[in-house]
Amino acid sequence: MKSSFQIGDIISYLEMCSEEKVNLQKGMNYSLGGNYSVILMSLRQNAPYADRIEEGGKVLIYEGHDWPHYKHKGPTFDPKSVDQPMNNDNGTPFENGKFYNAAIMHRDFDEPAHVVRVYEKIRAGIWSYNGFFDLVDAQQEDDDKRKVFKFKLILRDQQNYASDKPIDLDHNRLIPSTVKLDVWRRDEGKCVQCGSTDNLHYDHILPFSKGGTSITVENIQILCARHNLQKSDKII
Repeated sequence: MKSSFQIGDIISYLEMCSEEKVNLQKGMNYSLGGNYSVILMSLRQNAPYADRIEEGGKVLIYEGHDWPHYKHKGPTFDPKSVDQPMNNDNGTPFENGKFYNAAIMHRDFDEPAHVVRVYEKIRAGIWSYNGFFDLVDAQQEDDDKRKVFKFKLILRDQQNYASDKPIDLDHNRLIPSTVKLDVWRRDEGKCVQCGSTDNLHYDHILPFSKGGTSITVENIQILCARHNLQKSDKII
């Protein structure tokens, strides 16, 4: 399928659900799109999981998820006190197990990398589209309290996400999460040209193709679709 979004688009929760044709209630959604999966990430303060982006937005390290509260009765149960599960109680793979098995099949058995679509939470009800990634590795780590899953994903060619051609990592346009959060606060979540709060996009002030960087707040701004298009038409 072709995405309705471009990397850097700022969208509402309802727009995200409409795109995926499902009411997204959990962060890990294996094979939600048939031939791709969907994950929801967050790097905001007090986010429930320790996700991180590395290499200027080229690599995503995504933490697996805990037991949902409904799996264990009792008001004192703390999901953060036990290892993240590989399987459900009945032995079928939990979402962690599904993603882990897909990563291992690629890493150890040369299966094509599983494709994952990534959305990032900016604030309540507001998300940024991060594009399609290859799931290339997975492992379990000790965080001094318990075992957690860590999944490694690499940004891929957005024009043909199902191909075997990964994106040229020297020419990616993904803006690091810390920059997005700082720009959102600075620009107050609206277009810097007209103040619109609809159809917003993270824009490179000096275009990436002309040497502009994605990793500094000073080179990123929020534009609405109309002003983003006007700017693009002026760039030669």
